[in-house]
Amino acid sequence: MATSLPDLEQRVRDDLACLCYPPANWVVPTSHAEQVHDVVVIGGGMCGLVTGFALIGAGIRNIRIFDRSEAGLEGPWLTYARMETLRSPKQLTGPAYGMASLTFRAWYLAQYGNEAWTALDKIPRPMWMDYLRWYRKVLDLPVENGIEVTSILPEGELLRLTLAGTGARETSVLARKVVMATGRDGLGHPSIPEFVSGLPEEYWAHSSHEIDFAALRGKRVVVVGVGASAVDNAAEALEAGAAEVRHLIRRKEMPCINKLMGIGSFGFTAAYPQLGDARRWQIMDYALRTQTPAPRGSTMRVSRHSNAYFHFDAAVEKAELDGDEILVKISRGRSLRADFLILGTGFGVDPLARKELDGYADKILLWQDRFTPPAGQENAQLGSFPYLADDFSFLEREPGQAPWLANIHNFNSGAAASLGKVSGDIPGISEGASWLVREIAAKLYTENFDQYWQRLLDYETPELRGDEWTASPLPDGMTLNDRKQA
Repeated sequence: MATSLPDLEQRVRDDLACLCYPPANWVVPTSHAEQVHDVVVIGGGMCGLVTGFALIGAGIRNIRIFDRSEAGLEGPWLTYARMETLRSPKQLTGPAYGMASLTFRAWYLAQYGNEAWTALDKIPRPMWMDYLRWYRKVLDLPVENGIEVTSILPEGELLRLTLAGTGARETSVLARKVVMATGRDGLGHPSIPEFVSGLPEEYWAHSSHEIDFAALRGKRVVVVGVGASAVDNAAEALEAGAAEVRHLIRRKEMPCINKLMGIGSFGFTAAYPQLGDARRWQIMDYALRTQTPAPRGSTMRVSRHSNAYFHFDAAVEKAELDGDEILVKISRGRSLRADFLILGTGFGVDPLARKELDGYADKILLWQDRFTPPAGQENAQLGSFPYLADDFSFLEREPGQAPWLANIHNFNSGAAASLGKVSGDIPGISEGASWLVREIAAKLYTENFDQYWQRLLDYETPELRGDEWTASPLPDGMTLNDRKQA
């Protein structure tokens, strides 16, 4: 066991050397007036990092990884994620991609030792970000920060990405394949209910927005929802000194069981894409209907405050300004007043909301276009998920209308309905990256098969030099048959 971070980093380097990492780049260069990247990864958070590692490990090295955030602030961990600890158990291997030395556990043990590891319950959220920063550093992954991809457009057989931001060295780049490793809201947007449409923006925020919690001191706060983000934001408001925080919860009972955790296994992960539409829909519809509960620790973080309230069977119908107060109208003719409203309403999956896909997002095949659920399983939210190919790429709603979609790989939470929870959540992220990169490699190879065939024909490096043997003539009068008999 490494006893310091430098020791662990040397172990990682030794492990990589044993695995012949990084291998030589095998992909045939694309002939073009401009440089063409084989793969561009959008997003330098956990999904983007493990994708970059997998690509380089597969010998696909002509890549770029862009992230719009400052270095060290990728993903939600230090921005809108407000839980004290991660939900995932500390021992999960996450983005380690099969390397023990790259796990959070190895990183933690090298710094704090076995006793501290045994005492650790859940991983503190900021510590997970520290681990991801180290992961990027020790693997020397080529993330470029301060770069936002504003559009992805077809250009012949390639894709042109328009870039913006303080880190951009050029206004656009060309790529053969694009991976959208864009996280929880990576194929949609925060879900903003219609009931706040007439409420001035200074009176409300979505849980993913930047919120000045200090300004809520002494205020009456209403939080809509009781999922993880709603509960964590309620806790922040309470700890900042809010006068009261009231959860308005549409459900009649608190969701208490994380159903998908009960069937998590390598078998489920491997089988899910092959289960057929009806079974995949059945599983995801059930998971969405039962709802993943907030973690126990997060919920107790709220309930330990005497000025926190959980109101069930309280669907919000309207929120409007009445003087300098918010009048919140609730189902069955009820109402209450508040000073600020926080929407813990999650994220919606909606390709039309992604400006990168502007102009053709409506050509993407969705589940609602492909599958009609049986009675009792209707689910508009699930129907809006993209129906993806096995390589995470988009499919066309109408064949022939947007063939370039096959070169855009959706490696974010929007892939869950088609391929399972392998492109955003810690438990399956390495398996997902492995599938993704294997399929990208196969595409890159088959698309240039003639050139690889010519490489085979042209290869002339001998293994034998001609001095390893001496030809022996047969004795006079002896045939091969005679020799066998002899």
